[in-house]
Amino acid sequence: MKSKMHNEDTYTGASFSIKNRTTRLVWNIVYLIFFKYSPRPLHNWRSFLLRLFGAKIGKGVHIYPKVKIWAPWNLEVHDEVGVADGADLYSQGKIILEFRSIVSQRSYICTGTHDFTLKGHPLYTKSIKISKFAWVAAEAFVGPGVTVGEGAVVGARAAVFKNVEPWAVVGGNPAKFIKTREIKD
Repeated sequence: MKSKMHNEDTYTGASFSIKNRTTRLVWNIVYLIFFKYSPRPLHNWRSFLLRLFGAKIGKGVHIYPKVKIWAPWNLEVHDEVGVADGADLYSQGKIILEFRSIVSQRSYICTGTHDFTLKGHPLYTKSIKISKFAWVAAEAFVGPGVTVGEGAVVGARAAVFKNVEPWAVVGGNPAKFIKTREIKD
């Protein structure tokens, strides 16, 4: 996925525009008052709040109250997706969660990184896609630019820095192929 540079020198300038930072401030207030402490079954309420801030949210989505979302306008969630409490969607860039994908508790989906080889340590963002029927298990890390393929499983506490093939099960740090996922009836 294509990367986008947001600044040339992280030390001397803001990475994002005033409009972006102001909108995030308003989002954080709404998040704290209306989202984070909403009752667990109110998935439609949280979907409504996310849509107010530009997220594209499908039907039957279960985003739990303690999910952290950096910028809802960079979030695209398809039908019947589940995102568990404590998951962190660090959406400096676009995050796409396709049909029936799952992001488990305390997983970190991170679209931002810095180029440490350049003097100004510029911020880059790269989109992340969790494909349909894929599962990112508890406390896993998915890095910038990664696509988790259809039906793939990212094991608990795995750290993924490269694309995951469809129907693969990966684990470890860095994540390595373990086996092919097979679905039983």
